[in-house]
Amino acid sequence: MSLEAYQKEVAHMGESRGVKDHDHDMIHDLSRRLDALWRYDQYIDNAQGYKSVQAFWEKVKQQEKDNVKELKKLLSEHIKLGDF
Repeated sequence: MSLEAYQKEVAHMGESRGVKDHDHDMIHDLSRRLDALWRYDQYIDNAQGYKSVQAFWEKVKQQEKDNVKELKKLLSEHIKLGDF
């Protein structure tokens, strides 16, 4: 693709936004973390017989749960303030 074609393709990206950038960032990151959280049970199961590996995935899973909880709280606060 030529530079001119690329510039035309992306010329209007970002003009229409549904939310502020920081809100989009939180939503995007929450989605990514929820996807990861969804997979940890499988990772734990895959590590059967490897206690240290299972312990690692359990720890990471709990950290991610805490991150998800905090992000959900932040999003909720922004919505309640009308800053969303």
